[in-house]
Amino acid sequence: MRFERITVIVLDSVGIGELPDAAAFGDEGSHTLGHICERVPEIRLPNLQKLGLGNIANLQAVPAAEQPLAAYGKMAEVSVGKDTMTGHWELMGLKVESPFQVYPNGFPAELIEIFEAKTGRKVVGNKPASGTDILDEYGEEQLQTGAWIVYTSADSVMQIAAHEDAIPLEELFRACEIARELTLHDPYMVGRIIARPYVGRPGAFERTPNRHDYALQPFGATVLDHLKQGGYEVRSVGKINDIFTGIGITKSYPTKSNLDGIRTTIDLMKESSGGLIFANLVDFDSLYGHRRDPLGYAACLEEFDHYIPELMRHTGNGDLLVITADHGNDPTYLGTDHTREYVPILIYNPRFSEAAGSIGIRNTFADLAATIADNFGVAELAIGTSFLDRLTAIGDDRTAAEARGNSKATRS
Repeated sequence: MRFERITVIVLDSVGIGELPDAAAFGDEGSHTLGHICERVPEIRLPNLQKLGLGNIANLQAVPAAEQPLAAYGKMAEVSVGKDTMTGHWELMGLKVESPFQVYPNGFPAELIEIFEAKTGRKVVGNKPASGTDILDEYGEEQLQTGAWIVYTSADSVMQIAAHEDAIPLEELFRACEIARELTLHDPYMVGRIIARPYVGRPGAFERTPNRHDYALQPFGATVLDHLKQGGYEVRSVGKINDIFTGIGITKSYPTKSNLDGIRTTIDLMKESSGGLIFANLVDFDSLYGHRRDPLGYAACLEEFDHYIPELMRHTGNGDLLVITADHGNDPTYLGTDHTREYVPILIYNPRFSEAAGSIGIRNTFADLAATIADNFGVAELAIGTSFLDRLTAIGDDRTAAEARGNSKATRS
């Protein structure tokens, strides 16, 4: 049994408990889903529960399903990082051996000076900060002076904020392109440059959906490359295209919110074409994880849960629906950074038996990439072990059971 189309939805930052090496990352005791359920016990995720989310870990308010509709498990990250690029690259079969450079004290003065000279504007900020706090601190100054607001985080990222009334979007994007050129290589290599436009007045600033990421190119081939080379469609939703700099993507669908991403994914699933649909839903991370907002995070999970029946309805007998994540971002944890966690994985097909069962704890996110490669018969990757045989067995069991039932009915 092979599948004509696979839809992978990444719930950005929805981790499911600390990895064994979490302490080395300063994340001991983190558990994104677990702590949200504890902090917001009234959360209701009935559709994720039916798929088997509560079978992966003990989650208050999300009990284990007696007969989960999806195959379920969790995956460990082996790359040396806990950022968006590292997680997504590993999901698609690329292990990051050397961590991207981070700037806990801000960017070097000489880099900022070059950036100022090339863009013609001064820089304020230049320190690790929350995306909302930095606007409260420097937004009014930017409106008065036109200076760039530059900040970073524990990730390898340079974020450049600009009020849309003070600096045109086109100029912000050009500045990010300049920053990208300056930080492509050592000594300043940065994983991502992010344009952070915003609007509003002091005390009521609000980031707009016009964010744009400028990531480093993957340093090796991913399953996306192999699929594209094999003639398969690879359609990306949300920031996937930015994370992979368009490499291995046949068509990209930018989005402005989780809901926009969910609806775009459903629209693509309504089409009959095969290949891969690869979606990222970023609001969990950007709006609630980094801002340490468990209530908002819980509501965002409930919103996604509401659309699961529709996602399932458009998953045909020849399709797989995969729901997973790229890292954790425990909104009850210290600081504002991602957390080093396992990620859940739920795999649904309508022909799976009513008790699809566990695929266990996977040693690497790249097991997903290996399974995709195995399914479509494209080149194997350097890391990852396919679990396609397990999924095929589940589907074959259901088909055989239906055949036996039909035969019995005919004899009767």
